[in-house]
Amino acid sequence: MRTPKILLVNDHPASLLALKTLLVNSPQGQDYELITATSGAEALRAVLDHEFAVILLDVSMPGMDGFETAETIHSHPRSASVPIIFITAHYADEMNRLKGYQHGAADYLISPVIPQILQSKIAVFIELAKKNLELEAQKEALAMMNRDLQVQQMQDLKRINAALESEIIERRQAEERAHELATRDPLTSLMNRRSLTDRLEHAIAVSARYGQRLALLFLDLDKFKGINDAFGHDAGDDLLLQAAERISGCVRESDIVARLGGDEFVVLMEALPAYSSAAEVGRKIVSAIDTPFHIGSQTIKTSASVGIALYPQDGNTSQSLMRSADLAMYHAKQEQRGSIQFFHEELNMKMLERTRLEQELRHALENDEFELYYQPKVEARTGRIAGVEALLRWHHPRLGLLSGGQFIGAAADTGQLVPIGEWVIEAACAQSRRWLDAGLCFPSIPIAVNVAIPQIYADLPEVIERHLRKYDVPSSSLQLEITESLVIRDVEKATSVLREISESGITIAIDDFGTGYSSLSVLKALPIDILKIDQSFVRDLGKDLGDHAIVEAIVNMARALALRVVAEGVETHEQLSILRDLGCDEHQGYYYSRPLPAHVFAEQMLHTSAA
Repeated sequence: MRTPKILLVNDHPASLLALKTLLVNSPQGQDYELITATSGAEALRAVLDHEFAVILLDVSMPGMDGFETAETIHSHPRSASVPIIFITAHYADEMNRLKGYQHGAADYLISPVIPQILQSKIAVFIELAKKNLELEAQKEALAMMNRDLQVQQMQDLKRINAALESEIIERRQAEERAHELATRDPLTSLMNRRSLTDRLEHAIAVSARYGQRLALLFLDLDKFKGINDAFGHDAGDDLLLQAAERISGCVRESDIVARLGGDEFVVLMEALPAYSSAAEVGRKIVSAIDTPFHIGSQTIKTSASVGIALYPQDGNTSQSLMRSADLAMYHAKQEQRGSIQFFHEELNMKMLERTRLEQELRHALENDEFELYYQPKVEARTGRIAGVEALLRWHHPRLGLLSGGQFIGAAADTGQLVPIGEWVIEAACAQSRRWLDAGLCFPSIPIAVNVAIPQIYADLPEVIERHLRKYDVPSSSLQLEITESLVIRDVEKATSVLREISESGITIAIDDFGTGYSSLSVLKALPIDILKIDQSFVRDLGKDLGDHAIVEAIVNMARALALRVVAEGVETHEQLSILRDLGCDEHQGYYYSRPLPAHVFAEQMLHTSAA
């Protein structure tokens, strides 16, 4: 039986040699005969002299290019059905790919090709050619048989041929589906990370060659995880689909929109007229995402934070440019959600410092670098110490003494809030025990500790009970302070856990009240004893009538709910006088005392008692 033939057409000697070597040394190389040509005209002569299973055709050739050659080959009845695979390094865009298919291409590959893919594609056509040659051989044998039998055999052969053609079509469709899955995001059909990286590398090369402007926009949807948890993953997917559509509607037709995963999207903008164009697109995206989404019967509100990196000043490789855009987006989220932020080198330094701080934080507990400072809470009318708040401090070996606000965010990001929070509870119980053993006159006042929401999901009642029992101190010696904005994230869970704690005899305070927008129904449901007015409302008392009205309203509301009121951040006598007149129960702040180490606090309290 004859051997199937492959025609390889390429005018570039090096490319011709590389492809020829690849095909000859292929494991299937012995299954076919390879014929080469270096021009379109030479290829046409070869087609007249031979029958080919498949033709591998270069697009870029002098004189008659690949498209013209393919058209001429397929115009001749003898070669009209020969499958052609274009292989090119210069016509790599989608329009030329489409042009190739319009000229009858079976496939369109971009050089350099992956050997296994090319060999796999050729194997299909070689197999088909073998089958056709077998059919021809059988046809010649059947000619010697009875005519009626020959007709029957030919009908069988046609059915076999049709089945083979159907199989080829199915294989081609499977290859197309596999390619789609490899290069597209399955949910939104946008480019995926792999495709974006390839396109970005190509865009950087073009920009470098022609001196063009290029921008990369990173964005994600603010608080998407909370939306996903609250409304379900189906609603989250619907939101992502709508967001993808809105983002695509904000960019130019030539821009690339990709989804990296989760709620992270990227926009690649090439050949910019000005870098300000990137900011304009960023603002359009922020505005588009800011419009409420309608998911089923729900109306969902979110926002987009956008980071922008520019080529070449913010990075000259795909990795560095993507990292810069990601850092800028992170900074936008930190500064103001729903905003845009350009990358600058300070962000990189801040991120490096943040990363270093997070690494050091992981060892702070085991190195015993934390300490509790104590600040008294004082009765507004009598001046008597009514309680004390334990405030976390970190004796950082490199940066010195840090307050909680300087590292709690890093603790949250690294998952350290729960172990640090438990350390605070144990340290407060241990201090209460030391004061009791020392026979001091103020050990009965409760020590307030701040609790973060992750602790509520980590068996908080059991943790508190264990440490109270370990140091043999009464539950009345401890008080919990929980930020209002954290409580309202999951009122049902918070209520259940806090009620169990409250029933054990521990008082509970809502910290930073007035900033979390909780409703009266939420306050009534929570087993709380104290409201702490946020210092932002106390700071301008006596200067701002609005703050005066807000504090008065909080005090009146607390009275209606039978709650005590503590004002935070009191620094002047004028503020204290106003708070007394409004009926505030307690105050806390620098007016009375700064936070102090335990031994200094004890000395000051003894001195105050003696006076």
